Amino acid sequence: MAVRQALGRGLQLGRSLLLRFTAKPGPACSWGRPGPAAGRGRGERRGRAAGPGAEPRGLGLPDRYRFFRQSVVGLAARLQRQFVVRARGGAGPYGRAVFLAFGLGLGLIEEKQAEGRRAALACQEIQAIFTQKNKPVPDALDMRRRQGFRLEDYLIGQSIGKGCSAAVYEATMPTLSQHLEKAEPTGALPGRGPQGEEGEQALGAPAFPFAIKMMWNISAGSSSEAIFRKMSQELVPASRVALTGEYGAVTYRKSKGGLKQLAPHPNIIRVVRAFTSSVPLLPGALTDYPDVLPPCLHPEGLGHRRTLFLVMKNYPCTLRQYLRVNTPSPRLATMMTLQLLEGVDHLVQQRIAHRDLKSDNILVELDADGCPWLVISDFGCCLADERVGLQLPFTSWYVDLGGNGCLRAPEVSTACPGPRAVIDYSKADAWAVGAIAYEIFGLANPFYGQGRAHLESRSYQETQLPALPESVPLDTRQLVRALLQRETSKRPSARVAANVLHLSLWGEHILALKNLKLDKMISWLLHQSAAALLANRLEEKSCVETKLKQCQGWQPIPRP
Repeated sequence: MAVRQALGRGLQLGRSLLLRFTAKPGPACSWGRPGPAAGRGRGERRGRAAGPGAEPRGLGLPDRYRFFRQSVVGLAARLQRQFVVRARGGAGPYGRAVFLAFGLGLGLIEEKQAEGRRAALACQEIQAIFTQKNKPVPDALDMRRRQGFRLEDYLIGQSIGKGCSAAVYEATMPTLSQHLEKAEPTGALPGRGPQGEEGEQALGAPAFPFAIKMMWNISAGSSSEAIFRKMSQELVPASRVALTGEYGAVTYRKSKGGLKQLAPHPNIIRVVRAFTSSVPLLPGALTDYPDVLPPCLHPEGLGHRRTLFLVMKNYPCTLRQYLRVNTPSPRLATMMTLQLLEGVDHLVQQRIAHRDLKSDNILVELDADGCPWLVISDFGCCLADERVGLQLPFTSWYVDLGGNGCLRAPEVSTACPGPRAVIDYSKADAWAVGAIAYEIFGLANPFYGQGRAHLESRSYQETQLPALPESVPLDTRQLVRALLQRETSKRPSARVAANVLHLSLWGEHILALKNLKLDKMISWLLHQSAAALLANRLEEKSCVETKLKQCQGWQPIPRP
């Protein structure tokens, strides 16, 4: 039946093309281009219908197959010259046969397109189910929308981290802590607090479910407007109600129209509250960061009296701290790398680049089985400008290229400024994931440190990359090396890389089939979707594998 339909469609297309190309050329032919008699140059011939929406009538080829249209134009012109012109107004039997064969080929192409459209529709339906299933559950602060917009609403505990631009403290709300039961530590786990050597501590009790990030304000001034404007990148992962206390129902980003608002994703941090307040003298402030305190708290301090505070979920540790005392198995390490790729793909789809990915900026939460769930945090260096997207104009050396120079992708570290220079960040974060994968698989990051083993993104060659352990699956090893390709055209996107790991982890049997067809792939995907939904419904505990299978960014068909 499919062959009969293709033949019928091919005959129709061949007849249509025959009528079109045997017609006398006019000032403007049916392809939307001027005829040969118009005498225009090549650049002008494209002017009218060469855009994305232009396609010849009778050919239902979508825009992504535009190279077929261009090939059709050139081939049809040659056939017209060879057969139509020679026949003096008639194509002749041989010419008609060629056109029919040509139309049959187009019919088969359309049949293949229809198969692809059916597959894409099935994937969209599965994604819609998972998207409805995985709607973020409102946390305690979102349920109390009128609370948590002042520093006085929180009870602040010990310091759990300090970076180059902020200090992070554990916190809770007195009204909330009354309903929380204190839990005993369940075992040794690297933490971010000051207890123990090098910031290691036992698993924190839920008495402090939140983390408050206090930004250091040296140059933003003391007005709330100036602070939000200067530190606006930190607000990219903020929820819709995070700024309600400062701006009421009007969201700050919408009123300014500058930065994008990042949609929620399970592998990306969520800021639930953001507000300005006077800088308090918190535990360890005079020892850890005296220079950034305001003069009223420290005579030699350079900071302003008011700054920005961000409230987030409190995670037990960072990825660096987790890897310091844990060695994941190859399968678990692959799932951890997959989580980072899912988060990066979500950023790319939102036209946002993190630009500061490193193990210190990745937080870890453990499920009931002790499996780590990774969350990307710290968006202070991100590129989220609605006007430029992922294409940053690099007009001078004063343009901010992001943090963490060691893990800048080659296209960023080797860029030179100029009037028309543009840096493409669409695959830069995926490159950083490839470098972090070495740490996840138990090796030293090749782009850190010094000596012969140290590589620089500006000058390294792919042959210099150290080999991953033989215990790591071959396809995973190849993928990590592919992510570290210098040329972006050879480097897979985060979406394609995540799809490879999905299939490597759970689709080995389907890939082993010699005659793998699209219908079998869709059937396998449906089975995977049903199993993931049932596992999530029957299991009371959080399962990392189930959450990964349900990740809303997962698409089995790679996007171009």
